Amino acid sequence: MTPTTPTTPTTPAAAPVLPAAADHYDGFLSEHYTWMLGGDLGALADAQRAQLSDWGVVPVVPGPAPAAGSLAVDLGCGPGHTSLALAESGFDLVLAVDLSQSLLDELSAHAADIPAVRPVRSDLRTALRDLVRPGSADAIVCLGDTLTHLPTRGDVAALLNDIAGALAPDGTAVLSYRDLTVPLTGTDRFLPVRSAEDRIMTCFLEYPDDYDDYTVVVHDLIHTRSAPEGAWTLHARSYRKLRLAHAWVLEQCRTAGLRVVRDETGPGGAMRTVILRRAV
Repeated sequence: MTPTTPTTPTTPAAAPVLPAAADHYDGFLSEHYTWMLGGDLGALADAQRAQLSDWGVVPVVPGPAPAAGSLAVDLGCGPGHTSLALAESGFDLVLAVDLSQSLLDELSAHAADIPAVRPVRSDLRTALRDLVRPGSADAIVCLGDTLTHLPTRGDVAALLNDIAGALAPDGTAVLSYRDLTVPLTGTDRFLPVRSAEDRIMTCFLEYPDDYDDYTVVVHDLIHTRSAPEGAWTLHARSYRKLRLAHAWVLEQCRTAGLRVVRDETGPGGAMRTVILRRAV
């Protein structure tokens, strides 16, 4: 996902200059992103809707007072399978927020007949304050490692405060992110993503000393060929992601006024999912 605009880095002068996450996704990954996820947005949305239900992400039943309609916010929506799932789950309005215009255009095409989905090009660091009335969001999701694409850990902490402020009293927030604080070594740093007859994607992680434990450099390698018997062409580009310790994220959630109601670990232990409510 592509949550932030490029910012001036506060890093050592010797550090290599790499594209920000927003540039990386919009200028490189966007044309491959839906394929990378599996290729079928409808099937992805169906699976995500079942997952959202399991997490308790459903529209809040309105009380006797007139309701303005249920609101969900998908931060770092990418091509929008989660936004589509939220709409299919019954939310009256789904704000699908991303900075990649090409991914938002893809979502707009898929959601042309789904009026609940509203694609919005916005920076995650200001989106909730700009777009959502305090205490009005029934659901806020930030999935797919979007948190690690923010420029600094301070931005992550600030976003958690914004989520707490925007969430309705009975609302639910869900975060998912990879804890990359323990460096992978050797061939474990090569992560296969997906392969097909005409395309192969692999991710390679590098842990440079110049940033200590703050970031990891992600090298995305995509091989493509134009014909079944044609030659393979390599496309490669790199960017940095934050290294967020799971314990640190949980502490920032509590500091922001968010209560952890469920904490899940994905296969391999790297991907973490946290379901949150506003603290009483």
